[in-house]
Amino acid sequence: MGRGGFSAKSTSSLLFVCNRLRIRVSLPFHSSYYYSTLTSSKNAESPNGLLKYVRNECKSGSFRNVDHALELFDKMLHSSPLPSIADFTRLLGAIARMKHYSQVITLIKQIESFGIPPDLYTLTILINCFCHLNRVDFGFSVLATIFKLGYQPNRTTLNTLVKGFGLQGNIAGAVRLVEEMEKNGHELDANSCGKILHALCEIGKADMAIRLLRKMEEGKFKANLVLYNKIIDNLCKDKLVTEALNLLSEMRSKGIQPNIITYTRLFQGLCNFGRWREATTLLSEMVQRKVVPNVHTFNILVDTLCKKGMLTEAKEVFDVMIQRGIEPDTITYSSLIDGYCLQNKTDDAVKAFNVMVERGCLPNVYSYSILIHGYCKNKRIHEARSLFHEMSNKGVTPNVVTYTIMLEGLCNEGLIDEASELLEKMDGNSCPPNDETSKAMKYLKIMVDKGFSANATVATMLVDLLSSNQVDKNIQELLHKIV
Repeated sequence: MGRGGFSAKSTSSLLFVCNRLRIRVSLPFHSSYYYSTLTSSKNAESPNGLLKYVRNECKSGSFRNVDHALELFDKMLHSSPLPSIADFTRLLGAIARMKHYSQVITLIKQIESFGIPPDLYTLTILINCFCHLNRVDFGFSVLATIFKLGYQPNRTTLNTLVKGFGLQGNIAGAVRLVEEMEKNGHELDANSCGKILHALCEIGKADMAIRLLRKMEEGKFKANLVLYNKIIDNLCKDKLVTEALNLLSEMRSKGIQPNIITYTRLFQGLCNFGRWREATTLLSEMVQRKVVPNVHTFNILVDTLCKKGMLTEAKEVFDVMIQRGIEPDTITYSSLIDGYCLQNKTDDAVKAFNVMVERGCLPNVYSYSILIHGYCKNKRIHEARSLFHEMSNKGVTPNVVTYTIMLEGLCNEGLIDEASELLEKMDGNSCPPNDETSKAMKYLKIMVDKGFSANATVATMLVDLLSSNQVDKNIQELLHKIV
């Protein structure tokens, strides 16, 4: 059935669901502020101008006040001809994003009372609102309406409902969703079930996804490699690496062979938790099964070794990459540079940086920031300053992390005036400092102006103190007295 093809029966059942919540919202239709704002524009006076204004506001995400959106809704509802459901749905989505879920439900009821039937997207927003109001049961009823209207629920619709079940820990509800799909003639295939399992994984419910998978497999459903990879990935992210390894064994027992994605995700999970023996076994298994490690696999190994201070081994892995014809990327080099800097081997970090450039791999803001931090940590402020200017000249824009590293480096050397100048440039370059850095610089500058010696120790203590977010009131008063 096409868009807008609602039967009287399905519409009345939808209204019944909405009415059961007994939501009443009075709409501020005569807000003088927003009325004057809208009518001051000639374009907003005509129906077409109003719709153009609403579309632009929705597209840019400019809505910050629900009264503004409700004022527009009222104008749309009383314009002639009436706007399409698509335009109403855009505005409903904006109001839902402002978390006024009850109001959205009431507005949908109003739209229907004007004879404008909601479409699939409107109904998806309605499901989302019910789920956020902890009424997944009503959301489920809306899904039944979607089926009655002949719509095919899209991934957003299913994700929204499954998220509601997931937030409640309601595995039975997720299973019921699968059953409802089957009952309405939607074949329980890898695609439809996969959407539900993917949705559970995306909201961090990998354990629930496994339980649901077990129930699904009691029927005709057979999981595929893509689905197993998704669940394994989320199990590793949830620190359930042992469960992920068990799922790997289960895959093999069912004749589903793991690929590079499976191995890489498991490998990262094992490395993250220092399970070296198992990681080594997994890597050997990859080679035996002729699954060739890619740059991402090697990057995980290089990064982990560097963080563990095993720089010799990391360099050996780097050399193996070159020998196998796998070109290291920015992540590989940045991990090596960071590893050297962590061990205060700044000269080796510089060599790695230079090799990176020589091999045509362009450093990014992260690469530059790591080396600048290494220079600052070893009191090589001149080289840090030079590299900071170089990155700007090369078209790499410093971010708040880069600026903060330079500011701390300058303060630690007692170069408060230069740090203040850099702070001003930071604001001018649309990169505002974080609150702690800004406060520390303010206090340091005033202390210097008042004749205090703001040496490296004072600067470091002040930055650390303000960064702790636990500044005692007495200390705050003392700082104010000093400055």
